[in-house]
Amino acid sequence: MSSNFQPDETEQYGAYSKYVHSLNQIFTPTDNMNGFDIRPGFYESFGSVMMPEGVSFTVYSNNATSIKLALFKKGAQEPYALIPFPEKYRIGNVHSMFVFGLDIRQFEYAYLVDGPYSPEEGLIFDGSKYLLDPYAKVVAGESFDPGNEKRETHYLGRVYASNFDWGNQTSPVIPMNEMIIYEMHVRGFTNSPSSGVHLPGTFAGLADKIPYLKELGINTVELMPIFEFDEIHDITVAKEKGLEDYWGYNTVGFFSPHSDYASEAEHNRQGDELKDLIRKLHENDIEVILDVVFNHTAEGNEEGPFLSFKGLDNSVYYMLMPDGKYFNFSGCGNTFNCNHPIVQNFILDCLRYWVTEYRVDGFRFDLASILGRDENGNPLTHPPLLNNLACDPILANVKLIAEAWDAGGLYQVGKFSYSKRWSEWNGQYRDDVRRFLKGDAGLAHTVAERIAGSHDLYNPDLRGHNASVNFITCHDGFTLHDLFAYNQKHNEANGWANTDGEDYNNSWNCGFEGETEDAAIQSLRKRMVRNACTVLLASQGTPLLLAGDEVGRTQGGNNNAYCQDNEVSWFDWHLLEGNRDLFEFFKKMIHLRKEHPVLRDSTLPAACGLPDSSIHGHEPWYLDPSPEVRYVGIMLAGRNTEHDQDEIAYLGINSHWMEQPIRLPDLPDGLCWKLAVDTSLPAGEDCTTQVEQMRKIGTEMTLQPRTVILLFAEKAYG
Repeated sequence: MSSNFQPDETEQYGAYSKYVHSLNQIFTPTDNMNGFDIRPGFYESFGSVMMPEGVSFTVYSNNATSIKLALFKKGAQEPYALIPFPEKYRIGNVHSMFVFGLDIRQFEYAYLVDGPYSPEEGLIFDGSKYLLDPYAKVVAGESFDPGNEKRETHYLGRVYASNFDWGNQTSPVIPMNEMIIYEMHVRGFTNSPSSGVHLPGTFAGLADKIPYLKELGINTVELMPIFEFDEIHDITVAKEKGLEDYWGYNTVGFFSPHSDYASEAEHNRQGDELKDLIRKLHENDIEVILDVVFNHTAEGNEEGPFLSFKGLDNSVYYMLMPDGKYFNFSGCGNTFNCNHPIVQNFILDCLRYWVTEYRVDGFRFDLASILGRDENGNPLTHPPLLNNLACDPILANVKLIAEAWDAGGLYQVGKFSYSKRWSEWNGQYRDDVRRFLKGDAGLAHTVAERIAGSHDLYNPDLRGHNASVNFITCHDGFTLHDLFAYNQKHNEANGWANTDGEDYNNSWNCGFEGETEDAAIQSLRKRMVRNACTVLLASQGTPLLLAGDEVGRTQGGNNNAYCQDNEVSWFDWHLLEGNRDLFEFFKKMIHLRKEHPVLRDSTLPAACGLPDSSIHGHEPWYLDPSPEVRYVGIMLAGRNTEHDQDEIAYLGINSHWMEQPIRLPDLPDGLCWKLAVDTSLPAGEDCTTQVEQMRKIGTEMTLQPRTVILLFAEKAYG
């Protein structure tokens, strides 16, 4: 038969024959261990891999001397079988074993890993601890005794049968400057009885609210952590106060969706329900970004639980001090050793999995400055992990967004410039805009820079024009309502005597601390919220909205509601009717941003010769440098290629408590200014999306106190 093949074809046939032979071999037992037929498994596929004949288990440990596979019946506290990995099944530092005859619906699993115990060297192996597989695709949830102060606990993995049918579904592939990001919590979005969904607090419940997102104009959701996380991170507070880790920033299983976000506890439900949610979002042209936490894990410091990484290779996975104790640049007890080659590979494997298996569109990296530290915690000039993420072929089209600081004081806003792939949460934008809107002095020039794209932070030649993710509020801090209702945080309910949370919020209570029946204060607060909304959605960069801000959601002044899985944090859907005017304003502003490309990107030169952005004061083309100036105008000009015409917009912000006269820049012949937004006007009149309904404005006008306007240049008719 070989005479019928050319040399290159013979070589290909030989390779195929070897492949078939290897498959036949892998499905033939070579050993029997404790009553189970086994043989070497798939060394290059970490975690558990299901095949018709059984399951391959593959795990890495550099310093372990022995590893056992523990098999549990569902809900059992003790395993029904222990199967040691034979030493001959170890290649390098990888242990791999194929176990025949396992039904994935009938068992859960963990590892027992033994090795040297020398804490000062970072070696703390304990062969009696059940360890979660770091690559477990489904986590069964936590098993522990709530009355045990030492919190003897473990998590078990499940084998995931990946059989979800995506059909022909594709991602919407929305450019960064066209995204309207909506940061939201899966459980909190629908867990209130007011949500009216059939399965509140779940992936399925969120899917029921897609029509709401569409009506508002959202095209990108950023989901707060949905990896399996530790809900009882601080058992003392949890026991005494009935609180738990609500936000989800203490990751346990990096490859598994959080089990409590599924409507059923069946084997594949959390995976399949999340995929169904993502598919439905994509079908509605909404992208999905995951908030991911690679800066630390739920295992904490020396006093923390022993769940996975500590027992597999503590000295590899964590940054350790010379005495073996944990560096704590995360503020959560430990710091993941992200630039160790093993940990780099783990992070890359994880993100590739979420892109290929779940079709997610991007990632927001919590405390991302840690991703650029070396094993001793020092900042690296060229962090290999960040470069590898930027250049990875699987991740080539996904969004990479950094929270460019950490709890160790490393503040890197403006510095995530790797291959023009990274965008950043612009913390400077948040702080400067908040301060200016509430009336602080000396910020007019600075806030104009922020609105025009923060090019002082993000050099367009080095970073492109999509580096800045602009936000005024997010999960961490006050809601937008509370930003203008409280001067101080009110976190007493968190159990830390109001010592937790940020002390410097750049907030203003409009003259009264907390809720009030004073109609004038209520009106001013709504105007301040509309001011913030207008500035955010008219700024160059990518806007991020906090879920619920569009309906005036409040946390009662709590600016660190990480442990409040209750009405403090949940979206109250009654507010949609109670604050319908505010919702309509947000909806119209999002519409204006989508309809006017100049608000999203003014970098295409206008034919009329106007600069892409320019700063103005009470008089055109000049902004007084005096620190007492509290008015600034920003004019944006660019080419609308879709309509082959110039587009010019003017954003005016009066943060003063007195009215301010201004003169607008002159326009090219045939154009006049038309008023789209004036936040001082009554609800319903404050924002107009239709050009024919916009009021023509002369070159002079007087802005009311604490008011924002948005104008567009239109043909001078009517």
